[in-house]
Amino acid sequence: MSSKTNLSAMKKRIRPDGPEKVTGRMKYLTDLTFPNMLYGKVLRSKEPHAEILTISVEEAKKLPGVRAVLTHKDVPGLNGFGLIFPDQPVLCGNRVRYVGDALAAVAADTEEIAEQALRLIKVEYKKLPVLDTPEKALQPDAPLLHPGGNILHHPQFIKGDVETGFFDSAFVVEETYELPRQMHAYMETEGGVIVPEPDGKLTIYVGTQHGFKDRFQLARILDMPESDIRVVSSPMGGSFGGKDELNIQPYGALLALATNCPVKIHNSRQESVRAGLKRHPMKITMKTGVDQEGNILAHKVKIIADTGAYATLGPAVLDFAVEHAPGPYIIPHLEIEGLSVFTNNGVAGEFRGFGGNQITFALEGQIDRLADKLNMDPLVFRLKNLRKPEDPGPLGQKIAPTNGALDVLQAIEHSHAEKAKRWQQETSDKWKVRGTGIAITMHGGGLGIDRMDPAGGRLSFTKAGKIEAAFGFEECGQGLLGVIETLLIEEFSCAETDIKIVIGDTALVPVSGSSTASRSTSMVWQALQRMRGSFRKEVLELAQLLTGITADHLQMGPSGIWLKEDMAAAGPCITFKELAERMPSGRSINVHTSFNFPTSPDATVGGSHYLYAFAAVMARVEVDLLTGKVKVNAIDQSVAAGPVVSSLGYLGQIEGGGVMALGYTLMEEAIMENGIYMTDNFDTYLIPTICDVPYKTSVEAIEKLVDGDPFGPRGVGEIGTVAVSPAIVRAIFDATGCWVNKLPVSPEFLLKSDRLGEVRPWI
Repeated sequence: MSSKTNLSAMKKRIRPDGPEKVTGRMKYLTDLTFPNMLYGKVLRSKEPHAEILTISVEEAKKLPGVRAVLTHKDVPGLNGFGLIFPDQPVLCGNRVRYVGDALAAVAADTEEIAEQALRLIKVEYKKLPVLDTPEKALQPDAPLLHPGGNILHHPQFIKGDVETGFFDSAFVVEETYELPRQMHAYMETEGGVIVPEPDGKLTIYVGTQHGFKDRFQLARILDMPESDIRVVSSPMGGSFGGKDELNIQPYGALLALATNCPVKIHNSRQESVRAGLKRHPMKITMKTGVDQEGNILAHKVKIIADTGAYATLGPAVLDFAVEHAPGPYIIPHLEIEGLSVFTNNGVAGEFRGFGGNQITFALEGQIDRLADKLNMDPLVFRLKNLRKPEDPGPLGQKIAPTNGALDVLQAIEHSHAEKAKRWQQETSDKWKVRGTGIAITMHGGGLGIDRMDPAGGRLSFTKAGKIEAAFGFEECGQGLLGVIETLLIEEFSCAETDIKIVIGDTALVPVSGSSTASRSTSMVWQALQRMRGSFRKEVLELAQLLTGITADHLQMGPSGIWLKEDMAAAGPCITFKELAERMPSGRSINVHTSFNFPTSPDATVGGSHYLYAFAAVMARVEVDLLTGKVKVNAIDQSVAAGPVVSSLGYLGQIEGGGVMALGYTLMEEAIMENGIYMTDNFDTYLIPTICDVPYKTSVEAIEKLVDGDPFGPRGVGEIGTVAVSPAIVRAIFDATGCWVNKLPVSPEFLLKSDRLGEVRPWI
């Protein structure tokens, strides 16, 4: 794969954790071991929906080497967890609602003994009707999966009058789009070690994206003060949203307290498939009308999301999809309705893109179909209806002024349109046809209005003479350490060796909110803007005290404090180490900040955003007319997300997100039938390999912001995944004439299409 980017002028700083990762020296949290460590296993339901009649654990307890067997009776506090509603039982006592529901937890001397103990636990069920689709769950006579019914969340938004808009329309397109259940497919499955401390406290070494939220939930389950629980959450081998919710933490903690020994739990891939979160499957029906000139007049949307057995972040994911249903287009008449529905399927939760992928696929599908009806160039049609810098957000809320939508579309057109045209005209195998497609998206950062979204940080000057930056974020593979290091070096002109970064440990860091929602880079940048002046002032005042040189003539630099007029000198006038050693007793330098992620002052719909990033994608595909196989030859992305902090990190996020979206588009689907996963490993769940990665990609970063914008860089951890699918699908239409409304794109579907038959050469 070759890649080019306009970020070459930026410092391509190697990630601080890079060498350890690529050499295999890094110890992830599931690699840790402790003296007297036991191994934990969780017995999970084999039934998607059933009443529990009995759970017999006596035989398991008798097995030599078994140290503890726990059921719901052994949960001392709240027997429930969930980031929004604590509706998921830690250990089920009366009823199971999906095949991943936990029934019992075992700790033993070895993993093999623990697995044997699970086989000795006898569970007697009374099977109940399985609601394996939202449609079944919405039937009037469907059994209620929760006391409040089978509808988890039902947001709505109305502006204008869509029926009037449709009446005035020259063309109306109505289509239903179906989006699949997708696995996060992180390399390190859920796991870690929970250690009971001599003073009765607990240390949780488990991968998570929000250590403080885990601590809050565990305190309720264990009936312990939060202050007695320490969560160490970095480093971990990937998450993509899948480790934002509690997974093995409650079971390891309960077993550690019961045995007074460290307990390690590390899910197998099969256990991860059954119990882990997935991307929400959605069925989205859209009806969109335009006038003869191509102005979008009306847009009616209904979203049905299968949230599975429990809530997790289902309401927030649906709110995000509702908010982004109009996308970056100005539409006078809107009617948007969302339904998040409980079923007996696997639990769906947070996943990179957070509902944006599903709704953007449908919206951009509508745009392409309307452009075809109008016989108008799809890019011209988009430009005609695109928002302006001062226009309100998708649901009419005030947002930070931005010209990102126009910038990314024009960048794609100027940089790639002619190249794609030449490529499409090149000679190809007679049994293959080529096509090009574009798509655009806007993506809100942060948790949105009416959601607790705190941020904060701390800068300290340590006794060892280090500039220490502490943030309550986690390194989950996204490159946050590199971002923090780069920002510190830029702010204080120091060297890498002058820095100490502390993240991912609730005992050592301030509350900074979750490492989710494309917010971490933005919040680190904003925190440093608030702290840098005070920190620099205190450091230079200390240097003035120790050197006698007034602070006005000093500045921070590599290894210490330098004279402003003599930066070409052989070294600093006082080193950071000397500064620390000579610091007066009782004096310290610690600067703190706390604030909230910026939100819209007038938003009326929960979760609505204020800061947005934008991306445009051009995809080039080749379709084999004999097999129906789609090969993606290139994915070009233009992204407007403010200043780039780490060029390599930026490139990695967008390219990696593009490949993940390619899998979502062409091959990935965690199929369930009657509430049972049809695949339980990667031998039957296909994800992209290096052979599937486009041999040409490019990433263009548009760094400019509207004059006076004080918010700095927006996050790019998600946006690289969002608009890839509709661009690929449009390219398939361009090549074959086949409209696709269901992912993943099936070769069988293409082969059966009458339109594909029309473009096949005569045999």
